[in-house]
Amino acid sequence: MAELTQNDIEIIAQRIQAIAQTGLTYSSGVFDKERYQTLREIAFEMLSSRFDLSVDTVAKMHIPDDGYATPKTDVRAIVLREGKLLMVREADDGLWCLPGGWVDVGDSPSEAVCREVREETGLLVKATKLLGIWDRNKYNHPPYPWHVYKTIFLCEELGGELTTSYESLEVAFFDVNNLPELSVMRIVKEEIAASIDIALGDKQAWFD
Repeated sequence: MAELTQNDIEIIAQRIQAIAQTGLTYSSGVFDKERYQTLREIAFEMLSSRFDLSVDTVAKMHIPDDGYATPKTDVRAIVLREGKLLMVREADDGLWCLPGGWVDVGDSPSEAVCREVREETGLLVKATKLLGIWDRNKYNHPPYPWHVYKTIFLCEELGGELTTSYESLEVAFFDVNNLPELSVMRIVKEEIAASIDIALGDKQAWFD
């Protein structure tokens, strides 16, 4: 049997947490709930070790989660102007990313990506094409406690003016062959390159 990598452990812990969360939601028996709670605590201990956080901190990160466990949804926008790519420099790490963020409850993915672009860059856009849905666990992102699907859209400018927000230090367009240092917690080169290739051609949207 192959030795487990740190990434394997991260994914296993995510799955155990999801099973425990779903079990706690749907089980009615006292003993079953105790078993699922124990399973959840094991998952928290694994995530604690993986991310060098206290078990209590990891548990508090998951307090809002309830119901059937599903991956979180992140949206990102490809906005091209004269062949250059719109990017934002994130306030929390000083690195660059496609504009985007979490989908709020009540938003459709396309509504969410347009809102995020407006909030982070000042531009008004509309989503015109789904470029791909990426499983964050399968690519070269740093470890993360949650399982995330990254949904990337091609967006067309409608108006507005470039401006920063409390989330963004700078907003600029870059040559797609000369991108700045990326915030790899949020996006990696492979996702950008494949998305631009699909945006400029007739390939089908990426999935997985």
